[in-house]
Amino acid sequence: MSASAVFILDVKGKPLISRNYKGDIAMSEIEHFMPLLLQREEEGALAPLLSHGRVHFLWIKHSNLYLVATTLKNANASLVYSFLYKTVEVFSEYFKELEEESIRDNFVIVYELLDELMDFGFPQTTDSKILQEYITQQGNKLETGKSRVPPTVTNAVSWRSEGIKYKKNEVFIDVIESVNLLVSPPPHSFHGLGVNANGSVLLSEIVGTIKLKVFLSGMPELRLGLNDRVLFELTGRSKNKSVELEDVKFHQCVRLSRFDNDRTISFIPPDGDFELMSYRLSTQVKPLIWIESVIEKFSHSRVEIMVKAKGQFKKQSVANGVEISVPVPSDADSPKFKTSVGSAKYMPEKNVVIWSIKSFPGGKEYLMRAHFGLPSVEKEEVEGRPPIGVKFEIPYFTVSGIQVRYMKIIEKSGYQALPWVRYITQSGDYQLRTS
Repeated sequence: MSASAVFILDVKGKPLISRNYKGDIAMSEIEHFMPLLLQREEEGALAPLLSHGRVHFLWIKHSNLYLVATTLKNANASLVYSFLYKTVEVFSEYFKELEEESIRDNFVIVYELLDELMDFGFPQTTDSKILQEYITQQGNKLETGKSRVPPTVTNAVSWRSEGIKYKKNEVFIDVIESVNLLVSPPPHSFHGLGVNANGSVLLSEIVGTIKLKVFLSGMPELRLGLNDRVLFELTGRSKNKSVELEDVKFHQCVRLSRFDNDRTISFIPPDGDFELMSYRLSTQVKPLIWIESVIEKFSHSRVEIMVKAKGQFKKQSVANGVEISVPVPSDADSPKFKTSVGSAKYMPEKNVVIWSIKSFPGGKEYLMRAHFGLPSVEKEEVEGRPPIGVKFEIPYFTVSGIQVRYMKIIEKSGYQALPWVRYITQSGDYQLRTS
């Protein structure tokens, strides 16, 4: 990677803190960064890499801060950016919020962390759980007076400490799927909500994550079994109830060679919370909550919006915390609402009505009517109406049909451990355009 130095700048480009790792670039070079950035911004040619002579600035922005790495060489840019984002992650876990104030309040810890995160321009320990073992919030080293490297740094399993003990050994598995959906308006306009005017699905994908909360003693070996289609094909099982996972990404603890060989997800887990894997499915998803809406204007003085919401998922499931955001004309006023369930609230600063339904069982249909006054002078609507957005969460349900078939826990002491599995489907970027 070979980054020469790392700087944290305030929003005006003034250095708050810096660490010179190699000494081959003058630290004063950072003064050229902000003028370059502003110049590129004005030209509309902003890029994540800026150069001044032989010096290259690789930068990211987070909150009101710029994190900048400098290098002379043709460095591995993806590794530098990965390091900068990892630095943001570590600082955020230490200070809750990473912003100018938290940097100013924690100078000593920030310097200590920068020293541990990188050495002579090469990333070292970037796992915050490990760093917290020997850099505490007070900025004091553990076991003062002893020069001790935590075993995790020299350990082959660098993400887990030895000697962890729990009275009750448990693993909690959360399978969380977010549905991204974009539906176009129906091909014809309609004047009654009885019409089934389904539009066409423009975008449909499921983004899934499997998160673990691990309370296990010792150095356990875990094996997770899913109804993975490739695995079912390898073992000659029926593909009927299997899912085809795409873009699978794993935590560093997973043995990738084992997965590539026989699709076994085998790993020694970190302690506590972590994301084991993520995946994507680009399968066509039937809209879980279907929305139809009609707008009627009366003599340019008032407008009536009717919205019907239907739960298109199995009846034994329930969507919680449903929020349907219905766009309204920017000049609307005097709102009146009537809902068959839940409550509606006008948010003029966003030009939307939020229809909130705490509990929405599958197969149910609900209606909302909204009346607004409009100024007598009609505004020309230059652009089409923004889409209706929907937020929801359906527990004990996965839209893809993914299942945790088993979780084997093997530890040399032979203790028994309980795995608990929970499934959740939620809305991601879920939008329905209306005519």
